[in-house]
Amino acid sequence: MFVLAHLIACTIGVILDRLIGDPPKMPHPVRWIGHFIQWLTIGLNKGQFRKTKGLFLVLLVVGVTTIVAYLIVIAAYQIGTVFGILVEGVLIAIALAQKSLQQAAMDVYTPLIKGDIKEAQVKLSWIVGRDTDQLSVPEVTRGVVETVSENTSDGITAPLFWAFLFGATGAWMYKAVNTLDSMVAYKNEKYGDFGFVAAHTDDFFNYIPSRVTGFLMLIGTKKESMHTFSYRYKGWLKDAKKHPSPNSGFLEAATAYQLAIQLGGTNSYKGIISERARMGVPEIELAPRHIKLAIQQMHVVTIWFWLAGALIGGIYIVITQSWC
Repeated sequence: MFVLAHLIACTIGVILDRLIGDPPKMPHPVRWIGHFIQWLTIGLNKGQFRKTKGLFLVLLVVGVTTIVAYLIVIAAYQIGTVFGILVEGVLIAIALAQKSLQQAAMDVYTPLIKGDIKEAQVKLSWIVGRDTDQLSVPEVTRGVVETVSENTSDGITAPLFWAFLFGATGAWMYKAVNTLDSMVAYKNEKYGDFGFVAAHTDDFFNYIPSRVTGFLMLIGTKKESMHTFSYRYKGWLKDAKKHPSPNSGFLEAATAYQLAIQLGGTNSYKGIISERARMGVPEIELAPRHIKLAIQQMHVVTIWFWLAGALIGGIYIVITQSWC
């Protein structure tokens, strides 16, 4: 019964996030997690033993977030099964980012197709860490496509994966890990040791979702490439490993091969040039329309990921019931 409730709640979550997203005036729990991380970081990220302190940070933030989510879910189910499913569905929806990711991408796409490159550069700077003020139209497009590709897993399928396993509690456990990664997992003097555990914890939590999502991109979305599946699959596996992230490459490489474009290249961070490995074969030059194709790919993959989770969950229910 509890597995079936999770499946229904995940379905509600996917639908609500797709149709409504995050209400703009509603205080988002990720902000609360972020404030908690920031407060702890001020006191912990100093002196000696920073890796140990970083471990304590991860345990405390993930532990508190998971317990709070669990207590809310349990309290809701105590009131009634239907109420519990609805509450869990809403919590899962808040943990997903289909609509917000689409909106962020379209905020860049709209001025781009109107020829307002400056506005597009500014809007891109809101969602990427690289310098954007000198980027050309193809480079602005690349920034958006890479962001949508990576966050298809980070913002949608990864929290959904953990929701399928543990309901809303699992989704928010993941969100705590992912927020830690975005705030303290930097390879610099300030956070190098302190964010070490956070970075590797995020790598672990994203390992399966990123690879499953990338594979679903290859087999379940419309391709622009003229190459065969075998060619794209081999290229995907090869190029994914070039990315500095152990997981992000599996999303960006899949998108590159599906859309017949090349991602990666030269980025600038506060004036410092960084060369990222190039992924994919540039059969087609990057153009604003690829932003819409990346968004469409995101939505299609979300549906496929949900179907896969629902199918596995359904099989599990049938098997367990046959044993009883």
